[in-house]
Amino acid sequence: MRDLVIVGAGGFARETAAAVAAVNTIAPTWRLHGFLDDDPALHGVIRSGLPVLGGTALLAATGPLAEAAVIVCVGNPGNFAARERIVGRLALPERRYATVLHPTVEVGAGSRVGPGSVLLAGTVLTADVTVGAHVAVMPQVVLTHDDVVGDFATLAAGVRAGGAVRVETGAYVGSGALLRERVRIGAGALVGIGATVLHDVPPGEVWAGNPARRLRAVTPVPVRHPPAGVPVGAAVKE
Repeated sequence: MRDLVIVGAGGFARETAAAVAAVNTIAPTWRLHGFLDDDPALHGVIRSGLPVLGGTALLAATGPLAEAAVIVCVGNPGNFAARERIVGRLALPERRYATVLHPTVEVGAGSRVGPGSVLLAGTVLTADVTVGAHVAVMPQVVLTHDDVVGDFATLAAGVRAGGAVRVETGAYVGSGALLRERVRIGAGALVGIGATVLHDVPPGEVWAGNPARRLRAVTPVPVRHPPAGVPVGAAVKE
């Protein structure tokens, strides 16, 4: 079994911990120590039976978790770029990142999933689907033939994508959205809950409705820089 820690202590982090536990019931794979969060108020708190061990400085080369596998589980519709920023700040080699697939995930022939990605229960990749690095795929998502999901994208629960769809880097697709075959969701775009997407969504735009239409540009979230005393590459609370 390999040591593992989860960066973040919110809902997605706890769902990932549950997926890790499910994996271990099938084949002991991960020794999950707990969560890391740079909010000192959370240190020592128990979430879903696991402790918040401390901040991300514990992952440093001289830290107690220097050899542990890592998975970054942060981000929500209001700040869905957080995962990409934290991975960038950590600056860990690719080999440090775990990939977690719930045992009920179906991965069809020719499909692949990148490092740092999480696929939760009931997800289906039918055939020749590519899921990039640090992608969050919530329960019951269906990706069909030749779909490509870029790094740091988020697919919320129940998303359904037709064939040859492209979800570009850092995009967020809301729960229950339907994506017509061959549409492209641009980098950093946000697709709303239950949207029916019939046309390409440009980068950095918010689309919603049935059929989906443009609402506005994505509202930028200010970048929070590490405070004094936090090692370079460490994340701060997002």
